[in-house]
Amino acid sequence: MTHDANTPLAHVPLDSLHRELGAKMAGFAGWDMPIQYPAGLKAEHLHTRTKAGLFDVSHMGQLAITARDGRLDTLQQQLEAALPIDFEGWPPGLQRYSMLLNDQGGIEDDLMLVNLGDQVRMVVNAGNREHDLALLRALCPELDIHWVDAALVALQGPLAQAALERLDPGCADMLFMQSRTLSLLGAECFTTRSGYTGEDGYEISLPREQAQAIVRRLLDDPTVAPIGLGARDTLRLEAGLPLHGNDISPSVTPIEAGLGFAIPKSRRAGGQKAGGFPGAQALLRQIADGAHRKLVGLSSYDPVPVRPHAQIVDSQDKVVGEVTSGTVSPSLGRPVMLAMLDAEVIRESGNTTLKAVVRDRRPVVHLTPLPFVAKRYKR
Repeated sequence: MTHDANTPLAHVPLDSLHRELGAKMAGFAGWDMPIQYPAGLKAEHLHTRTKAGLFDVSHMGQLAITARDGRLDTLQQQLEAALPIDFEGWPPGLQRYSMLLNDQGGIEDDLMLVNLGDQVRMVVNAGNREHDLALLRALCPELDIHWVDAALVALQGPLAQAALERLDPGCADMLFMQSRTLSLLGAECFTTRSGYTGEDGYEISLPREQAQAIVRRLLDDPTVAPIGLGARDTLRLEAGLPLHGNDISPSVTPIEAGLGFAIPKSRRAGGQKAGGFPGAQALLRQIADGAHRKLVGLSSYDPVPVRPHAQIVDSQDKVVGEVTSGTVSPSLGRPVMLAMLDAEVIRESGNTTLKAVVRDRRPVVHLTPLPFVAKRYKR
């Protein structure tokens, strides 16, 4: 994410705590963020996989959305015209994944929404905050859309529930994608059981004034460690989760990205609410005809790291795709990557050897089902 050097970086509410904990800070999407702590990326990654990691994701944008006239049908109809969602059969309290699309069906941003009845809570990506707000206000002129001024942290890992339960036992019976307002040290904290690591866990909105005290209390638990954005990236890649700006973008459609699950049947051809959202015509045509390229998982047994933008070539040395995310998996000990490949090559992958172009090296890569590391959500 590029940043204008003349514009000061914004600071998250927990900035002083990160520095106290020895975090290596760097600019990300216009924010000064903790990239890693003294333990290092690999240790942080493995700690999250085995215990519980605490991530500051306050750079993400939190939105509260209501209808100006107070009518439920206004709220739902406006949002259904802006996004490929359907409120029918969507119970209050449940979170869903969706996307803002352009007229070509490309992904302007991917986001999380919680239906709260007369209000919708939304989380958008840090680099797209102002863009998303302007776009939503243009698409939904009858809605009141404003930022929630709060910190946001993610507690992730197999011991996340046990750690949060010590502050509010009410978190224990929440299931994946459910939401609840928890009482943490007396503060009301809107919480969802979700995250971006593939592990069980929670995303917790913390009032600014109480944020540091709550985070310190969570970190007092020996199973909980602070985790930076570096390990957040390797964790989400192992889980096969795409990152906007890398794997998905305004030039990539949900069908190309393997995110078609987020388009309800009711919004597809023949559905009760078919089309009616930006990019619907292009997207429904691609659903019917298929995409010419697809985002896939690749892995290698050659100990050569393969980074984003590396070309993928076939046995004839013809370029057939490009790596969009890549790392050496801390959990698996070998290179893993997401790549956009020609659909024809994917169909005929058994007849050709795929290689990545890494300077003068050509490590062999293999199509690998996603996720690379099994997800462990509480369903």
